[in-house]
Amino acid sequence: MNKVRTMEDLPLSGFHYKMFAYASGSTFIDGYIIGIIAVALAVMQTYFDMSLTMIGLIGMATLAGMFVGGVIGGYLTDIIGRKTMFLIDMLVMFAVSVLQFFVTDPMQLVILRFILGIAVGADYPIAGALMAEFSPKKNRGALLGGLNGFWYVGYASSYLVGYFLLSMGDTSWRWMLASTAIPVLLMLFARLNMPESPRWLANKGREKEANSIVQKIFGDNVIMSEEQESTEKTSFLDIFRNGYGKWVFFVSVFWSLQVIPTFGIGTYIPEILAQFGFANGTKEYLGAAVINIVYLAGLIPALYLLEKYGRRPTLIIPFIVSSIALFILGATSGMNISFMFILVLFIVYGTFNTAMGAHEWIYPNELFPTHIRGTAMGFITGVTRIASAIGTFFFPAILSNFGLAATLYICGALFFIGFLVSLIMAPETKNMSLAETSSINKGTSRRTESIAMRKNG
Repeated sequence: MNKVRTMEDLPLSGFHYKMFAYASGSTFIDGYIIGIIAVALAVMQTYFDMSLTMIGLIGMATLAGMFVGGVIGGYLTDIIGRKTMFLIDMLVMFAVSVLQFFVTDPMQLVILRFILGIAVGADYPIAGALMAEFSPKKNRGALLGGLNGFWYVGYASSYLVGYFLLSMGDTSWRWMLASTAIPVLLMLFARLNMPESPRWLANKGREKEANSIVQKIFGDNVIMSEEQESTEKTSFLDIFRNGYGKWVFFVSVFWSLQVIPTFGIGTYIPEILAQFGFANGTKEYLGAAVINIVYLAGLIPALYLLEKYGRRPTLIIPFIVSSIALFILGATSGMNISFMFILVLFIVYGTFNTAMGAHEWIYPNELFPTHIRGTAMGFITGVTRIASAIGTFFFPAILSNFGLAATLYICGALFFIGFLVSLIMAPETKNMSLAETSSINKGTSRRTESIAMRKNG
């Protein structure tokens, strides 16, 4: 007789990689949407007469929309289901991506980018919840953290696409923005065949459907979990009750401190490289693409290390290293430094930044139970995008009025604060089941921590 196992005890399989592909589409598209506007903005300035305020509004519109999308979409994900929201999001993204081609005024683009942000923000909690709820516990950190890496793949891809579309002239920005529709359409068709989360179905009292999906995918000798799935109803305020408010604060703060410099530098990296003296033709755009591609070098070892040594050290150390790299860049910004030296410093900053960014998908999806997992992830995503939007809005003004060195010092200081917050608050969730990780908040914390210690050897 074959031994009965749970979904969380299974080894990685082709199905897990398929779910990873479905979920990683969210971060790829987000990175592409954020990245393509940076190249498009540079061309648009020759097409439209835009003030610094308008440039800032266009740059931050998607991020501001993600606040609305995250809060509303995350809650709806817990109410109506993961798969349904996945498909609705893709339809909205496709329509808005196409409409960007036809704008005749910068304010129209601000509105469309805001709507696009709503759809992207709603996609985050769906992707994270699905990936967490299907993942084996020994690989959950790597699978969730790996999603963040595809943000950089999407971001780098957008710069490569933008670089090659520059040859189309003054209207190339229209094709750049509309190009978002291609990956969105591909992902829409791919997600039609994905299953609903068994954990979500069980939480809604639909255990028969949940068990049917588990057995269809994994076989008759696999059950969803050893623990009974809670059937608590989803309430938005529950993310602040029973100790969960602490984790909302922790994840919101460290994530915001990571993405404010990341989006600020990322959105205006062509201008930053130009100020370093690399504005020869389109060199700054190609350099930006190369930098973001190499950033991924930090992800692969990070995914291995966070499963081997845990979540805490692989969050704390990258914060301090990225901070130091930006301080050095700020100190050398007024010097006649070689392109290779600047490139290496940006790569050090970016690879460690990518490593810490992996935790933005791990912690919020591990620290909250099924009935509020999407709601918490959505709310936290929204908070971080508001922080990013504010930073992106003020970034060009700070860069213009205070100079490159001061701007990089500010970004480095934000990373240093993130290092201190993580040092004080970051929990360890390595090798725990979702039932255990979401119980750390409550009175069972000592029990779950002792379990984790035994498992970690």
